[in-house]
Amino acid sequence: MKKILALCLALCMVFALCACGKSASGTNLTFTTGGDQGTYYGFGSVIGEQVSSNTDTKITTVTSGGSKANIEEMDAGNAQLGFVQSDVMAYAYNGERLFEKAVDSFSVVAALYMEQVQIVTLDPNIKTVADLAGKIVSIGAQGSGVYFNAIDVLGAYDLTEADITPVYQSFGDSADSLKDGKIDAAFVVAGAPTAAITDLATSKNVYLVSLDDEHIDKLLAASPFYSKNVIAADTYAGVGECTTVAVGAVVIARDDVPEAAVYDFISATFNDLEGLAKGHAKANELSLEFAASVTAVPYHPGAVKYLAEQGFSVAGK
Repeated sequence: MKKILALCLALCMVFALCACGKSASGTNLTFTTGGDQGTYYGFGSVIGEQVSSNTDTKITTVTSGGSKANIEEMDAGNAQLGFVQSDVMAYAYNGERLFEKAVDSFSVVAALYMEQVQIVTLDPNIKTVADLAGKIVSIGAQGSGVYFNAIDVLGAYDLTEADITPVYQSFGDSADSLKDGKIDAAFVVAGAPTAAITDLATSKNVYLVSLDDEHIDKLLAASPFYSKNVIAADTYAGVGECTTVAVGAVVIARDDVPEAAVYDFISATFNDLEGLAKGHAKANELSLEFAASVTAVPYHPGAVKYLAEQGFSVAGK
């Protein structure tokens, strides 16, 4: 009898080890987002909690280095879900700019909202992108999505990295550097309002630099990933309306994530947008039409199934 009990205990331990990565009746997924002062992490945490509370799929939301790092972590098998900029996602899938070779181990879950290219300054004399010439400007981590967004916007005004004094900082570090007078302006690419800028606006007079239509048209002609976007007045305390460009914020998943788990993620997100909005205002910007709008990369089977049930046909793998 003792031998039988010992054997049963050993088998239980084996089953417990085999169940690693699984919840009681579902799947455990790691969801990489962005820095702790960015929209990816704040909104991603709320989505993860809603999915975990309402489905058999359990989400662990973690901070990260952003879009490029999220794709690399997923490709290495260290994460199963990630937030990405739509342009960075396409660069990875096609092996362009940020990526020396194509990364095709992922597929789309849903496009969620637009994230604006926000040029932040405390200097009221910086009124246009052209005014950044000769200034100390944070343009994101070198090789990041923000970096290439900054280069694209500067290029539309016939400026290059050599025409500014560039520094390469995260959103939070950029806000601190602005506050301390170490830089003149910073590029922040995230859904507005962004925590780092919101916090800065509580103690300083913040200004957002607008882009004019002539240069927006020039940028859009050069890149299909951008669209014109307006940040409403008082999105940040005391800051007026700002016209800029934006890219999409997209959730992607590794191709080997179970269909049921991705179905859980997207259905729990979109079936209760009202509940999601109680945790983060960004939920008010979500729509099924936008969720199904990605064409650069195929959708995961779990997303294809859910979107088809809602009347939307998307290309899947």
